[in-house]
Amino acid sequence: MSERMICRNIRVSGVVQGVGFRPFVWRLARELGLAGWVRNDSRGVEIEVHGAAAQVKHLIERLEQDAPPLARVNSVTAREVAAAHNGQGFVIIDSRSGRAATMIGHDTTVCRDCLMEMFDPGSRRWRYAFTNCTNCGPRYTISRGLPYDRVRTSLRPFPMCTRCQGEYRRPDDRRFHAEANCCPKCGPQLFLLDGEGHRLPDDAVAGAVDLLRAGNIVAIKGLGGFHLACDARNAVAVARLRERKQRDEKPFVVMVANAPSAAAFVQMGIGEPGLLTLPTRPAILLRKRSQCDEALPGVAPGLAWLGVMLPYTPLQFLLFHEAAKRPAGVGWLERAQDLVLVMTSANPGGEPLVIGNSEALLRLYGLADAFLMHDRDIVTRCDDSVARITTGGLQFIRRARGYTPRAIKLPLSGPSVLAVGGWFKNTVCVTRGDEAFVSQHIGDLDNAAVCDFLDETVAQMVKLLGVEPTIVAHDLHPDFYSTRFAAEFAQQRCLPLLGVQHHHAHAAAVLAEHGMQGSTLALSLDGVGTGSDGAAWGGELLSVDGARFERLGHVEPLALPGGDRAANEPWRMAAAALHRIGRTSEISERFASQAAASAVTQMLSADIHCPPTSSMGRMFDAAAGLLGIKAVMAYEGQAAMLMEGLAQRYGDILPLDQGWRIEQGRLDLLPLLAVLADEKNAERGAALFHATVVAAIADWVRALAPGARAVVGSGGCFLNQVLVRGLRARLGAQGVQIIEARQVPPNDGGLSVGQAWVALQHLLGR
Repeated sequence: MSERMICRNIRVSGVVQGVGFRPFVWRLARELGLAGWVRNDSRGVEIEVHGAAAQVKHLIERLEQDAPPLARVNSVTAREVAAAHNGQGFVIIDSRSGRAATMIGHDTTVCRDCLMEMFDPGSRRWRYAFTNCTNCGPRYTISRGLPYDRVRTSLRPFPMCTRCQGEYRRPDDRRFHAEANCCPKCGPQLFLLDGEGHRLPDDAVAGAVDLLRAGNIVAIKGLGGFHLACDARNAVAVARLRERKQRDEKPFVVMVANAPSAAAFVQMGIGEPGLLTLPTRPAILLRKRSQCDEALPGVAPGLAWLGVMLPYTPLQFLLFHEAAKRPAGVGWLERAQDLVLVMTSANPGGEPLVIGNSEALLRLYGLADAFLMHDRDIVTRCDDSVARITTGGLQFIRRARGYTPRAIKLPLSGPSVLAVGGWFKNTVCVTRGDEAFVSQHIGDLDNAAVCDFLDETVAQMVKLLGVEPTIVAHDLHPDFYSTRFAAEFAQQRCLPLLGVQHHHAHAAAVLAEHGMQGSTLALSLDGVGTGSDGAAWGGELLSVDGARFERLGHVEPLALPGGDRAANEPWRMAAAALHRIGRTSEISERFASQAAASAVTQMLSADIHCPPTSSMGRMFDAAAGLLGIKAVMAYEGQAAMLMEGLAQRYGDILPLDQGWRIEQGRLDLLPLLAVLADEKNAERGAALFHATVVAAIADWVRALAPGARAVVGSGGCFLNQVLVRGLRARLGAQGVQIIEARQVPPNDGGLSVGQAWVALQHLLGR
């Protein structure tokens, strides 16, 4: 008796476009002897399949189990339909447009198969800088819309030649329906320009490497924007780049050919080489070796960590290939290479990334000595992601290229929400159903260009997701550009606004990604965020329950002499600590190098323009100022980062006995600061500060939440690994687990996700 024949319409949702999903379905259907078709549409991938019931069932099971490596399948649903074809063969048919219910895939590094072609002198793609296939390459940064087809990408102006068309249409080729497929004959081309924009006659890659070796700064076009690159071993070049970019001390990321090349500069622990080689290629913070600063002078001054990134575009690989004298094959990529490049975002003065060729020549004039460009447009700005490894796995410091626009699965589904983040490290978040889509890193909203980028990002995400938000969530601070944008966006569309307290949003971001509901204890430790009482909060122990929270306790406030200015000048926080411990008379002499020392003394004495803050971040600054580690910061968080490195170097130390007090829910660290005021060894002082703060927080949690079994940890202080390692151990010994951010950064880069989660629960009445 013949097996029963059935016909099913199958819907696959998730990241299933631009990742080789249709070719995968085609091959699977052919393997199982099934007939029908597959196509992209605005909702994902649609399949109609006809054949034996067992084989159809097998196909449905394998759609999720055996999906291509870059795919992310959220759901597979099937319904019975009448067969609309003759049952012969399986084909890929044209895409169908409509209201979007899927999302474009993320950008990934070029795969090994493509590298083998690029470095094969006999291949037609020998040294071709735009080599890609269905398993690798750009997606998000070249896409203009859904469904993901070539006509909606920046490859549209480059019609495929006959040979590329053959690959595109041949089912057994890895470029079968690869929308960005191209070759030197039909695809984008490289060119090298001098600082005035005149084309140089040399081979573009060879010329760029020669310029870099000679100490020049070269602007290099990447996936989501330009980089400014220089020889990281050349102290003069690095100093010149700092001067031109007005980036006095902030660390640079370096790019090396492979993990063995990094080993001369950093120590790699278990799992860290694997993080470097992730297909998403984030920059990874790694512990410096003792000789690192001597070998790479001025790259990451004073810090214990170095940001390291491996090449991810064909062009970047070609730079290292050229420096290695063009070896055939890929074996050279297993050996340490000499070239080390600073690779920093090409954005003057904190502005958004440069993405256009004409824009680069204008905005980077005087910054770059030459421009390594091409004629494929970058559609979407997207900076490099930055992360580090922790005991719990990968932790983001900045989430962008390679991870945007991956969705975060929420435990609840509901109407679409727009959340616009805060001021620093801004991101925006749009929800659709039970998914939260957080944007790439936008930046600090302190100039008009970054504010325009926020506007642009919101418009793009709403368009790509095909949603109309029903509510707009924002920070409580009334003067943030994001808050004003939210009000205007909501007013234009007659939507409700929801202000979400800063530290509630920090905690909610972690709860959202872990799918946690119900009442939860949360530690939110960061710089300064506006509290629900209008005060400057930042060291908070909260009880969070859906759209509501309760402030159980906070760090004993310390004055901010000069208001926001104190956030950049740790000496002011040290002065505030001295004033609190009755040593006001020491301020002027101790900080004689600061012109405002006398004025600050008077401000503190008269309590003029000295608003209080419960910020844990400012406690770190006070300690750094007292220990003489950093009086004035060159970039946000510098003092705390330097303290973390010093504490790491010093090693273990017992916490200060009676170094804190807990009264009426307030954690008072003044006894610790009083001891640090007389500490002469900065390393020992940094270690003592970390150890005592860890013990104090553990005691605080036990006192205010006895019997707690878990606490959510959020806020920028949770990027400090000395602090977090200590908390894991101390709280773990009390039977309390720390639940940390994984899919978004714990700092303000994750605020928008938390705001969106609170707003969604608000809409659902939770």
